[in-house]
Amino acid sequence: MTNTQKTPIPFEMFASFKRIEMGNPIISLPPPLWAAATHAIIVDGTVHYIWCKRDLGVRWLIMHATAPINDLTDITQDARNPVLEPSVEGFDDDAVEYPFPFLNPADGKFYMYYRGKGKTTPEQTGLLVSDGDLGEWRRVRDLPVIPADTEHERHGASHPSVAIEEDTIHIIYTGKATRSFAEGLTMCHAIAPTSNLASVRKNPDNPVFTGSGQAWDNRAVRETELFKGPEYFHILYGGFDGEVWRIGHVRTRDFHSFEPNPYNPVFTPSDDPNAFDCDGVLTGQVLEVEDTYVMLYAGKKGQEWQTGLATLREN
Repeated sequence: MTNTQKTPIPFEMFASFKRIEMGNPIISLPPPLWAAATHAIIVDGTVHYIWCKRDLGVRWLIMHATAPINDLTDITQDARNPVLEPSVEGFDDDAVEYPFPFLNPADGKFYMYYRGKGKTTPEQTGLLVSDGDLGEWRRVRDLPVIPADTEHERHGASHPSVAIEEDTIHIIYTGKATRSFAEGLTMCHAIAPTSNLASVRKNPDNPVFTGSGQAWDNRAVRETELFKGPEYFHILYGGFDGEVWRIGHVRTRDFHSFEPNPYNPVFTPSDDPNAFDCDGVLTGQVLEVEDTYVMLYAGKKGQEWQTGLATLREN
């Protein structure tokens, strides 16, 4: 099962992830700390986890860890952690979080769009670059590349995810119209050329997706994750019904019309009241690992979020 296939990935696949039996959460911190917003990239047989530590209060830091591709739970934390902290002053002087790493084919460098929060400014999206050491990152510019400058993004334009199509970077991100973490949250779309990742142009139809119309995601949509298949762009997203966050899936060819997965929500909180993800799930990033797919996600218990891993069910 690889992304070189020419037939569409079926809806059933995205509804077939199950939690690993041993090892979850794969990255965690003792309460009240959080270890979440984790994303990963595979380079030469090594999985690089870029995860985030929520310190006491609301201060977020970006961390780096690695694991061999044949054992995603054999994780080694980078001794240099945190690898990125809030700036001394600027749009991200309060928190840095939700990094999405990817390789830009145009220049062979690694980049990350990320959420930056200022002490007096809303959540906005910044851009980082690495020359190859994924434990070393620098800001491409001091200003956000996706600013919160529209009505539906009054309090945030952040939580980015990326897929590349030829010479275009597609970015989906969360628009935040209110201060609430459970109201006024929608999915937005933007593009940038691979020749200039800081030159981001927003889709004039934003927000492009506000929910399926069903009860389980009728209150909010957030933390949307993009995965490019052979025919469609696939999006896993957090849907909220007023009480619980669950993960849903839609697919699109053009970021204008979206086809919901008939099995939605495709991933839900654990039925085990003692599990780390019994109260909510978010941030479902799908990765191709050798001949299969895995999903990183954030799981909530009480007030804390930690990082989990799910694999495809065997037929």
